[in-house]
Amino acid sequence: MTKTAGDLVADARSRVPSIAPDDAHKKAASGAALILDVREPGELSASGTPHGAVHVPRGLLEFKADKGETGDASLKSAHSEGRPVMVLCASGGRAALTAATLTDMGYEAHVIEGGMKGWMNAGLETKTV
Repeated sequence: MTKTAGDLVADARSRVPSIAPDDAHKKAASGAALILDVREPGELSASGTPHGAVHVPRGLLEFKADKGETGDASLKSAHSEGRPVMVLCASGGRAALTAATLTDMGYEAHVIEGGMKGWMNAGLETKTV
């Protein structure tokens, strides 16, 4: 059976937990979790990114999440320390796909509810990039 992008996102959402922006902020601020922003560079330039977030565009995820040479040091560290990765995109679709992929790769991953829109609506700070 052929799947649409919406089907893929719905399947991913059914497999990974979500977390409220306020809770994600608190966990990241305490060092208990890592925020991963998977938006494109232009999106970060337009609206900023959460303080301390690691940026890996969705298209590079599998390579940057790899625990080998191509992997991002922050992601590898979160994985080895057992810290969850909380994923953010504009509204949640790419974050769900990313979190499902990270889960398949052995990470603990959560989707930040509402994406960057939810983050901003919660009044949480961002930094310009």
